[in-house]
This record gives sequence, C-alpha cells and structure tokens, in this order.
Amino acid sequence: MSFSNAAAKMVIMGGSAGSMQPMMLLLSALPATFRAAILLVVHRQRNVHSNLHEILSQHCSTPVREPEDKDPIQAGHIYLAPQNYHLLVETDGNFALEYSEPVCFSRPSIDVTLQGAVWAGVKNLLVVLLSGANTDGAAGIAAVLKAGGQAFIQLPGMAEFPAMPGGALTRNPEASARDIPEISGYLNQFVM
Repeated sequence: MSFSNAAAKMVIMGGSAGSMQPMMLLLSALPATFRAAILLVVHRQRNVHSNLHEILSQHCSTPVREPEDKDPIQAGHIYLAPQNYHLLVETDGNFALEYSEPVCFSRPSIDVTLQGAVWAGVKNLLVVLLSGANTDGAAGIAAVLKAGGQAFIQLPGMAEFPAMPGGALTRNPEASARDIPEISGYLNQFVM
C-alpha cells in the first residue's frame, strides 16, 4: 500500500498529562508557512466539552481544527484528533474517525494514529511524543521506526509526567530523547 496525498510530509505529535505547555511552545515556534500536515493526538476527558483546538490556535499562526470523517489531509494544516475518536490516516489521503475500544485507556490513542499512518504507507513521517501518564505511543513509535520514520521524545526528566516518554524510550532506545528547544529546531527544519 502507498499513501497518495499531496501532504507527503507528516508530523504526528502526541501527549497526555503535562503535554499542553510543551505542545504550545512547539506550535508557537512553527514557521508561518510550512509544508507538512501536522496531526495532534492529545488525551482528553471523553464527556466534557473541550475547546482545545481554539486554545492551541492561539499559539500558532495556523488555525488548529478537528477533522471530520473522510476530510482530506492537507499540507500546511494542523489537525487535532477529535475527542473520543481514534484518528486514522487512510491510503487515499483522507482521515477516518473510529470509535473502537480505547487503547491504554485512551481514545484517541497515539498508538492507533501512528500505526494507522504506517499501515497507510506514509513515508516521510516524524513523531514527537511529549509528557503523559501512561505508555500510549510506545508501540506506535516502534512501528514508525521500523518503517523508516523518525521519532523525537521529550526527555523524561524534563516532562511533567515522565511515564509516556520514559515508556517510549524503554521500548525504543534508538529513538531520540531531546529537550523541547532541540525538538523545536528539528521540527521547523522538517516541516519546510
């Protein structure tokens, strides 16, 4: 299978507890124009209204939006996985929303989105994994690295909740553990 979409470069940034501050820093440092699709997968409470896309939009020059099922993935856009749905990437270059079981007690799941992007054949893929209180993301990063993608993980000692980055590094010692300024510099190069 091969991913057919103009958004050939893709960044998937995931996090949970403690990830908002570093995520906002990374988004605020993005260049005004960039040539990658950026997908944000953040654990949120399921049945509580969230305006997270509006909050994140205040920290970057590109509005953050929640995609609908079958929306096309476009370069230069930032997408936030909708509350209580897994966000999948399809081979035709569109999103799919799925309401299957939570993974690591989470829906959306970082693992599901990462594994789906690999399955869909996204070749130029960068993962950024931030603070969190469970191990969601570790299995997905393993799939991304095996497929030739790249992964940057927040240094566990710098994360408010180190379980997520620590678990990902334990499973994927070949991934790069970096502080937020280092990740930001590489992210900006990647998206251009």
